[in-house]
Amino acid sequence: MSLNSTPSAERVHIGIFGKRNAGKSSVINAITDQDLAIVSDVKGTTTDPVSKAMELLPLGPVMIIDTPGLDDVGELGKMRVQKSYQVLNKTDIAILVIDGTLGPTPQDNALIERFKEKKIPYIIVMNKLDLVREKGIELPLEDSPNTIWVSSVTKENIYELKELIAKQAPTDEAKFQIVGDIIDPSDFVVLVVPIDKAAPKGRLILPQQQTIRDILEADATAIVVKEYELRDTLASLGKKPKLVITDSQVFAKVSADTPKDILLTSFSILFSRYKGDLEETVKGVKAIETLQDGDTILMSEGCTHHRQCDDIGRVKIPRWIMQHCGKRLNFEFSSGTEFPYDLSKYKMIVHCGGCTLNAREMKYRIKCAQDQNIPITNYGILIAYMQGILHRTVEAFPHVAYLLEDEE
Repeated sequence: MSLNSTPSAERVHIGIFGKRNAGKSSVINAITDQDLAIVSDVKGTTTDPVSKAMELLPLGPVMIIDTPGLDDVGELGKMRVQKSYQVLNKTDIAILVIDGTLGPTPQDNALIERFKEKKIPYIIVMNKLDLVREKGIELPLEDSPNTIWVSSVTKENIYELKELIAKQAPTDEAKFQIVGDIIDPSDFVVLVVPIDKAAPKGRLILPQQQTIRDILEADATAIVVKEYELRDTLASLGKKPKLVITDSQVFAKVSADTPKDILLTSFSILFSRYKGDLEETVKGVKAIETLQDGDTILMSEGCTHHRQCDDIGRVKIPRWIMQHCGKRLNFEFSSGTEFPYDLSKYKMIVHCGGCTLNAREMKYRIKCAQDQNIPITNYGILIAYMQGILHRTVEAFPHVAYLLEDEE
């Protein structure tokens, strides 16, 4: 992925929901002006959620997710419906498409309640306006800010629908930057980047790319080095860097090579603040001290990269955890969009930085853990804690550092 491409996790996720043959795919094709979705009179053409990254004016970069029909039947149908509901966990804007010749059903109304419960901005699209007029069907043309009548055939009101979608876009007012809000213009930031075998040849991994971009947008200077170049680089710089950001796997060496008067953190910790809840994941790390023989830990990753023989999430961190607490533990793994709904079997969850997940899905996972009283932490936070440097690595975020001091 180039630095000019908007990562999927940074795009506004638009989920398209509705019953079979409500015209979801036709509406998608109409608003995108492309044949993105297969249109058929056969019920259940869309059998799994299908995501497509694109530009949707006037909104900008989006991820459109076409979901299976909410009225799918049979055992396989139930699984498809469940997948549709799972899409809600990463939906920034929900669009419910209703067959205008039939009107809303109890299933549609139940889904609207789900939107409200999850505080997802939503639009109700009453489709097939052309047929409603042709058949002389008298249905109330609801006049509400959330409802719009359209025809995916004649394209009537499609432009207005796109404008309405743009108005639902989440604002960035309360959103943290990755690092731009804790540095000043002209600051130096040193990034310690071991060459990751899991990254495609010739590329940096996504959080590194995004952090560099964020530093440049803050009018600061990014200096990228390998872990064994850090000491000499710091010695040769004309001025002290504001911050050193490292891959968590080399925390120990980087901490030793970075003077105490220079702030230190990791990409994983930055993304915990950017996408999730840094305070909650810092609180959750102490659970490692309560683990007992036979306990099960969930290791969860947002991506599905090719596993290496010494993979950080599947091999290194589990090994380090058992070395730290001296217990015989069980580890289970989830990756990509899969995340267990029932977390009761786990004593602790250790999650990656979530760079490939959007903020809504990352926050959903943390909320699931909170609701079930399961401690959740993050790769970088856990590694820093086990190496005795957690307080140092959150000094850049005073409210979190204060939380640790208060606990101590």
